[in-house]
Amino acid sequence: MSYKLKIRSFIVSSLLLAAGMNQHADAQSLSDAQALLEPSGTQYFQNQYLANPAMAGLEKGVHFNGAYRRQWGGIEGAPVTKFFSADAAMGNRVGAGLHVFNDVAGLINRTRVALTYAYHLPLTNPDQQLHFGLSLAWNVQRIDYKNLNGDINDPSVGAFNRRDNYFEAEYGMAYTDTKLTLQASIPNVRSLFTGDNKAVDGGGIFFTAASYRFAVDETISSIEPKVCYRGVRGYDNILDAGVNVSFLDDVANVMAVYHTSKSLTAGIGVNILKTVGIQAMYTTQTGGIKTYVDGTYEIGATINLFK
Repeated sequence: MSYKLKIRSFIVSSLLLAAGMNQHADAQSLSDAQALLEPSGTQYFQNQYLANPAMAGLEKGVHFNGAYRRQWGGIEGAPVTKFFSADAAMGNRVGAGLHVFNDVAGLINRTRVALTYAYHLPLTNPDQQLHFGLSLAWNVQRIDYKNLNGDINDPSVGAFNRRDNYFEAEYGMAYTDTKLTLQASIPNVRSLFTGDNKAVDGGGIFFTAASYRFAVDETISSIEPKVCYRGVRGYDNILDAGVNVSFLDDVANVMAVYHTSKSLTAGIGVNILKTVGIQAMYTTQTGGIKTYVDGTYEIGATINLFK
């Protein structure tokens, strides 16, 4: 390994360690780590259910979504995050969903599994609806013994892995019509009201978003600008502003979102027979550490059935 690469690896390892520890070198402080400051890029346009449980079963049919994200390529112990969700319209204004998230960064492995109930209420105009969603989530955090370079009998490691798993709740609301979508959600209801912050999914406090879909013509199917505002515990609130442009009756799209954390997400996608969608994205590194590490690569896939 070259001297420059050793320095780079040392810096990134230090960043990972800082993300995993608060002010004390004991196992309990590891639970304060912010696992997911930057969410999946698919949540902005491809799979809005990731950000808001009220979006589960919003459209007819059954929808499967998966995403794989890798940060800081070539760095040992760099974060790898996987997302999976399934949601469906169950009839009688009801939607249901399942959301699974797993994040591995260094020695810490975090998993969150959520079940969602959503209710979609038509207003006077059938195209106008209010949506409400509630998720109950099960959270697990563990240290991976297999990759531990040290004493596996260290009491602090054992104490961390013996911690109880815990439950969390997510609540969301939305308004939609054929063009406008307004959203608001609280991703960690229990933590917000009790102050017991486990932060498996990044310690989010709130998420809000507004988007408007402009229909254009046969070549450019639509242009949809979107603005999001996210609150994250322990960090400055983040504004996301972007746009998604679809072409040829939604066969292809390009998207870009700027984040006030001084990063940019850009992607390109294809939609095959309006059933299978593939989205490839790259997010530049946030300000402050972009000199030392690369950005984030992510690929997302969607399957829509029984529409």
